[in-house]
Amino acid sequence: MKKILLSSLIILIGITFLGRLSYLQIFSFSPDQVKEDPAIKAIYDYPERGYIYDRNGKLLVGNDPAYDVMVIPREVKPLDTLEFCGLLNIEKEKFIKSLKKARVYSPRLPSVLVHQLSKEDYARLQEKMRKYTGFYIQKRSLRYYDTNSGANVLGYISEVNESDLAKNEDYIQGELTGRTGVEKQYEEILRGRKGVQYIQKDRFNRDIGAYKEGALDTLPLQGKQISITIDKVLQEYGERLMVGKRGGIVALEPSTGEILSMISGPTYNPALLVGRQRSKNYTKLYNDTIANPTWDRSILAQQPPGSPFKTLNALIALQEEVIKPNTTIRCYNGFYVGTSKKGCHCGGGLRNMNSGIYKSCNAYFAGTFRKIYDKFDTTDEGMDVWEKHMKSFGLGDYLGYDLPFGQKGRIPSKEYYDKWYEDNRWSSSYIISNAIGQGEVLATPVQLANMTAAIANRGHYYTPHILKKIEGEDISNPKFTEPKHTTIDRKHFEPVIQGMADVYRKGTARWVQIPGIEVAGKTGTAENFIKINGVRTQLTDHSVFVAFAPVNNPQIAIAVYIENGYYGSRYAGHIASLMIEKYIKGEVTLKNLEKKMLEKTLEHEYAKPYSGEEFKINEYGW
Repeated sequence: MKKILLSSLIILIGITFLGRLSYLQIFSFSPDQVKEDPAIKAIYDYPERGYIYDRNGKLLVGNDPAYDVMVIPREVKPLDTLEFCGLLNIEKEKFIKSLKKARVYSPRLPSVLVHQLSKEDYARLQEKMRKYTGFYIQKRSLRYYDTNSGANVLGYISEVNESDLAKNEDYIQGELTGRTGVEKQYEEILRGRKGVQYIQKDRFNRDIGAYKEGALDTLPLQGKQISITIDKVLQEYGERLMVGKRGGIVALEPSTGEILSMISGPTYNPALLVGRQRSKNYTKLYNDTIANPTWDRSILAQQPPGSPFKTLNALIALQEEVIKPNTTIRCYNGFYVGTSKKGCHCGGGLRNMNSGIYKSCNAYFAGTFRKIYDKFDTTDEGMDVWEKHMKSFGLGDYLGYDLPFGQKGRIPSKEYYDKWYEDNRWSSSYIISNAIGQGEVLATPVQLANMTAAIANRGHYYTPHILKKIEGEDISNPKFTEPKHTTIDRKHFEPVIQGMADVYRKGTARWVQIPGIEVAGKTGTAENFIKINGVRTQLTDHSVFVAFAPVNNPQIAIAVYIENGYYGSRYAGHIASLMIEKYIKGEVTLKNLEKKMLEKTLEHEYAKPYSGEEFKINEYGW
């Protein structure tokens, strides 16, 4: 009996082991287990990254073939290091450092030794690689740009780092990933899926054929093509106008929220961040802390919005019924804050809403601002209402656009001022500068463009976005297709829009009218302060301008912000008019203005903090 029991137990254990081994050999094809097996080599086949097109089907970003020299450290045999480094055109020290880094990553998995060989280097090296055991050439693709513009929008790609590898197990060392802009935001769509072939090795480390007869092998899947909302022609034109200037331009299609152009100046050619010079070029751009070409001013620059903000205060006052369009306020060439007089350049006299807007009267809007707060029993109540109205235009918070970075701007709250003045210790006169877009309010160019689109639509906007189409996919997204309504009734927009139209007809932008196009706009001048040697110093004012056109069928809403650009109509207004005409007509008839903007530079202004030259504004022209 004991013999039978013992024999049965041995047979049962044997069957269990055989069953488990069979399962592991036949059914359990875990790629992770295969990767850890030292007798199996993985050869990766990288797909082409998805192409990027503009809204009209024009190519923006494609691919060019490139070649990386790969190394599997444990397979490396003694070699003539100097000869090999000469073929690779690298220093011996760099070769040793890269080989050590590869060993740390994995002795048996491939790592990139030399990135992105040129076609000439590849042709010269390919026939000699057989001499160097453990090294091989891996074909991949690099980005090719069919434009010199849009670096801040398109973004760039670079090799994955340790952090990327830890976060995403699908990446392997040497792979490329999107770092900024569209490349980062839509990385999963653009990158595709790499293929892999597993090779079985014998005990002498020789290849003996496909592992499992290729059962685990996969083919590469090319990244999907996408179309973005940018208009290539308009983007390139706007960047030409911004040469020698610093600032941001954002143009939207009001009826959809699609971003037509998103410009940051100064900028750089996106091709600089491709190829073996990418790291060197990026370091140079990043370390330019004066011009900051890698800093996207269109979504990161938070500045006082200046006089365009007056339009919103007018709308709030109408909604709260503290004024009517024909309500008048007298301007005595400025207004008082306590005993301090703040100036106004409208010429003085009696102002209603229309003339207050087109003449940009500071006193009119200071009085209007006070009326909003005087309606309520406490300043806190007035502040809550004012803040709610302002934020309904997308100000003071992230808009939710599909770009990976940005700033939220600032619409101050009662809590904000309580920290400064203590609760119930401040009134509307303390914050009166907010009436004219100075004070504590801050906005980015994309927020100003969105605010202008909301006015153009008479009370609603669509979240600004950059993605228009993905190859073979329905991208309908309520986040971008459902309108966001402001707290202002539609009927209140017409008098404000008429005032903005008169800015072009007879107001502060009458010098930049566009033949055949009725435009509604608002000029702005924003004070500009920095610290020089610890002293708060006022520099030349920023130039701000917002507009939309045509007035009764808006096709474009635009915001232009030019650092140290003097006043609204001088630089920002001129550039906005040129871009509006370029987009709507497809050509520019304002040739003299175009020539002036293409040739004019503000580099002399940007040098003043370092040269010691005084900051002076010539308000009478060029």
